[in-house]
Amino acid sequence: MSNTLKVNTSELRKAIPSLKAGDKILLSGIVYTSRDAAHKRITTLLDEGRTLPFDLQDAIIYYAGPTPAPEDKPIGSCGPTTSSRMDKFAPRLLDLGLCAMIGKGERNQTVRDAIVRNKAVYLCAIGGAGALASHCITSCEVIAFEDLGCESVKRLTFKDFPLIVANDCFGGDIFSIGRKEYCIK
Repeated sequence: MSNTLKVNTSELRKAIPSLKAGDKILLSGIVYTSRDAAHKRITTLLDEGRTLPFDLQDAIIYYAGPTPAPEDKPIGSCGPTTSSRMDKFAPRLLDLGLCAMIGKGERNQTVRDAIVRNKAVYLCAIGGAGALASHCITSCEVIAFEDLGCESVKRLTFKDFPLIVANDCFGGDIFSIGRKEYCIK
């Protein structure tokens, strides 16, 4: 793996061609949370030609359902959820301008192809470290689907959030690389 690169979300699209599977980054800037239920509603809005709660162009979605914020903190525990549950939605969102997704675990081939086709990136956060991850989030605002509770869409501000490039825009896949490196079939 390479050295850790600091990237602002507003510059991520421009940085994507220089990122390779296995690279480590510290991401700062605006990110939106969305999980299964919110993805379903976003898809319905798209199908109906209605306005989305945030602009997909160059947006970054973090597959997370944060817990309520304790007093004096902007957010509670905020670890990644399993990304494969959003695989059926991801290609469409990428085709509409989504820049990156953050989660944990492998993506299917259709998603990996959409990442390459759209020159996007899939980033992995460390699973099981939601309380630690919350220290890298400086603000949290519910922007859509408040009735979904922890699965509502939130606008987060990251400050040096640690991530690993899992799928790069050239087809690099850290999961395949890891299996080959450790002779796992």
